[in-house]
Amino acid sequence: MTLRLTEGLTLAGRTARSRVLFGPHETNLGSDRSLSGRHVAYYERRARGGAGIIVTEVASVHADDWPYERAPLAADCGPGWRDVAAACRPHGTLVLAGLGHTGLQGSSANSQSALWGPSRVADVVTRELPMEMERVEIDSLIAGFRSAAASARDAGMDGVELDAGPRALLRQFHSGLTNLRGDGYGVDRLRLTREVIEAVRGELGPDRVLSLRLSCDELAPWAGITPEIAARHARELADSIDLLVVVRGGPMSVEAYRPDAHTAPVFNVKLCASIRAAVAGAVPVVLQGSVIEADQAERALADGAADAVEMTRAQIAEPDLVVKARRGGGSLRPADAAPRPCLLCNQTCQVRDPRNPIITCVGNPSAGHESIDPDEGLPAEDPGHVLVVGGGPAGLEAARVLAMRGHRVTLAERGPRLGGMLRVAAVGGGRASLATLVDWLESECRRLGVHVEAGRAITAEEIDAARSAGRAVILATGSVPNPWRGDRNASVEIVSPQEVLAGKPLREGPILVFDPVGDQVAVAVAEWLAAGGREVSIATPDQVVGVQLGRTGDLSAANARLQRAGVSRHLSVTVRSIDAYGVLLENVYTGERRVHAAATLIDCTHRVPDEMLFRQRPASVRVGDCLAPRTAAEAIREGRAAAVAAVRDVRP
Repeated sequence: MTLRLTEGLTLAGRTARSRVLFGPHETNLGSDRSLSGRHVAYYERRARGGAGIIVTEVASVHADDWPYERAPLAADCGPGWRDVAAACRPHGTLVLAGLGHTGLQGSSANSQSALWGPSRVADVVTRELPMEMERVEIDSLIAGFRSAAASARDAGMDGVELDAGPRALLRQFHSGLTNLRGDGYGVDRLRLTREVIEAVRGELGPDRVLSLRLSCDELAPWAGITPEIAARHARELADSIDLLVVVRGGPMSVEAYRPDAHTAPVFNVKLCASIRAAVAGAVPVVLQGSVIEADQAERALADGAADAVEMTRAQIAEPDLVVKARRGGGSLRPADAAPRPCLLCNQTCQVRDPRNPIITCVGNPSAGHESIDPDEGLPAEDPGHVLVVGGGPAGLEAARVLAMRGHRVTLAERGPRLGGMLRVAAVGGGRASLATLVDWLESECRRLGVHVEAGRAITAEEIDAARSAGRAVILATGSVPNPWRGDRNASVEIVSPQEVLAGKPLREGPILVFDPVGDQVAVAVAEWLAAGGREVSIATPDQVVGVQLGRTGDLSAANARLQRAGVSRHLSVTVRSIDAYGVLLENVYTGERRVHAAATLIDCTHRVPDEMLFRQRPASVRVGDCLAPRTAAEAIREGRAAAVAAVRDVRP
């Protein structure tokens, strides 16, 4: 059976090999403000995997727009665009240059210039006030789009995509939230976009693709763009463009554009279907919004909700998503290898971060590093035998990569199940998707012939025997709870979040979750307990619960969920001691103390490495939590790296 998502799609006389789009997103792969060879390898890998259309990272059309340090500048992107187009063209993929301007949602930190905006409305995140654009700035913006389109054309790109999405200046002109003008650009809020489209079309001509990424719901029903307003916008613009990508989000809901797993997959399908109905066939419409499985995409196409589907994060996780769907036919699960799942975790693929991390994927550490660490398994010259101790994510990935390269692998796990703390974490609120990665790693290990021994505790003597037999050994023994070091009293039980999620019965009475880390763990366990009817509070030394969740886009949403669930939050406090009256909380700024009544304290402090085997055999290679307890991303990355390095010590 032929799947609709693997069928071609013709736009402006050019045919894409599939109806799957790899959308624009920040990567931090750039060299200064240009595209690098790492961009080329990154996009080529998705083209080889079957992407029909690739839209490159949005390039600013004006030098004063510098929203993050490595944001591409269209004026510097010509050579990079040329290389990307040349690399992707042999695979039948159409490559569009992403073009835009972030306007009042940008940053003056790098440009040292005033932000541009339709009106003097400060961004709700940075609170920075922009200048109101005058005629000279509007003309300069249009000229910037025109020049960028010409550069893309000259570089051999198949077209461009104009950004009118959640962070875009064009959308800011569309919206009553940010466009308060009384001139022609305020009375007619689409005027600027029409003028930009006209200028760009003049450079592209009729035989190159002009796509528009359009925010169709700012999720602010008291003002701004609503689905009804967006339908009118889409109808007015449809005849002048070749492709319309339906997205959502605005100044107060940027995180709703690519949300994490707390938002259901394919969340935009009704919005997209309504816009497609509004344009009535005048332009092909693309569904965007956490579409992570091929069968989800196929269903949307079959139901007539869209003409094509954007699957950006899914293809970061699994570059061969479309190829595997094509091979698998109607089942979408080929016999040789299932697609690596996207977790919608946003932990390493959302990189607009002051630290400038390079884009990658928790489950696919090769993503973003294709030029130096390709994900394909190169056969080992002299396959040997490797012992991997520990069946968590680090050990599973090490075993998978070793087996993929032809080595014989024994994976020993002392517990009854594989997956380690990642499988336990999947029980927490909104984190069920984590189990899909564990299941995939386990199924791949078994498919590749890894000999799995669950319920098997390896001794130091067995490590010696393995080495004597010429087998390399990798330790992935994980971590253990950090012992409570403060004063305590038997009236309050102290447990770890992992013990709770693993099913440890808790005492009756109120529960206090102490979170000095600020990641997903405390929020997840608090949500899970509250959903079970328990009285739950969270205490944190930070000024907001889950302070690190800003990196994944879940910070405000997490606090809203906690409030709705009735979880009380105690901010800027630490646990000083535990006595017969409860838990003594101390304000980290004033030193003020108060007692919080609790039957159970869940201590979400960092765990500590399980070093028992390593202390007995310190020459062993360690990966993941037994080296330093962190996240699944580091565990899987180190498991992969150790697998590559370990083969040097293997004797066949």
